[in-house]
Amino acid sequence: MISLLEAAKPYISNFKGIRLSTRPDYIDDEILILLKKYNVTTIELGAQSMNDTVLNANNRGHNSDDVINSSNLIKSYGFNLGLQMMTGLYKSDYKSDLYTAEQFVKLKPDCVRIYPTVIMKNTELERLFLKGEYVPYSLEESVKLCSELITLFNKNDIDVIRVGLHYSDSLINNDIAKIYHPAFKELCESRIILNAIKDLIKNTDKKDLTVFVNPKSLSKAIGQNRANLKELKSSGYNIKFKTDNSLDKYEVKTGD
Repeated sequence: MISLLEAAKPYISNFKGIRLSTRPDYIDDEILILLKKYNVTTIELGAQSMNDTVLNANNRGHNSDDVINSSNLIKSYGFNLGLQMMTGLYKSDYKSDLYTAEQFVKLKPDCVRIYPTVIMKNTELERLFLKGEYVPYSLEESVKLCSELITLFNKNDIDVIRVGLHYSDSLINNDIAKIYHPAFKELCESRIILNAIKDLIKNTDKKDLTVFVNPKSLSKAIGQNRANLKELKSSGYNIKFKTDNSLDKYEVKTGD
C-alpha cells in the first residue's frame, strides 16, 4: 500500500486527490492517518450487503457492524465516503437488497455504486446455480429493483456514480447465466423516467399527450428499441416528447 502511495506522491499536485476502495474490515485509525498523509480524499467500502446472513452465505469475511463502524470512522477523519452494494447475491432477495440501500442512506455516504451480481464460470456461485440452489434475478427483475434504488439514493442526495459492471470480453464470455447487460444503467434510468411519466398521466383522460424531458434524457425517455413508447401505447397513450433544459434528468412534465 505504501509503495503504491509513494509512487503517486510526486504527481499528487496534478490531481484533487486519490480515490481508493477497500474492505470494511480493513479500516482503523492507523490506516486512516496514513492515508490522510498521502492525500487520499475518498474511500469506498465494498459493503455489498447490510444483511449478515447474506454476507456470511457469500463468504464476505465481514459483517454489517464493520460497515457501520468503518463508515463512521472514515467520515470522522474528513474523507469522502463511498459505499458499494451488490444486488441479487446468494441468499438475498428484493427485501434484503432494499434494506441494504436504506441502511446505506442512514450512513450518509457521498456516493454509492450498485453492482448486480453476475455468475461467473468456475465459481462457487456457478456451482450453486447449476444445482438450482441459487436463482439470480432476471434482467427485468434487476432493472426494476435497481431503478428503485437509484431513486432512493437520489431522493437522499447521494450520488450514484456507477450502476452495473464495466464491459469486458471476459465478462461476456464467462457470464454463465447470461444476465449481464452492457447498458444496464441506461435501462434503469429509462425505467425511472417511464415510471415518472406513468405517475404524471395516470389521472388524465387525454390520450394524446406531449411530455417534456431534459434533452440529455430524451433517448432514455423513449427507451431502448422505443420500449417506453411501445409500453405507453399499449396502455392507450400516444406520447410525443419535447425537451426542456430546465428539467432535471429524471423530471418530466406535460404541456403543448
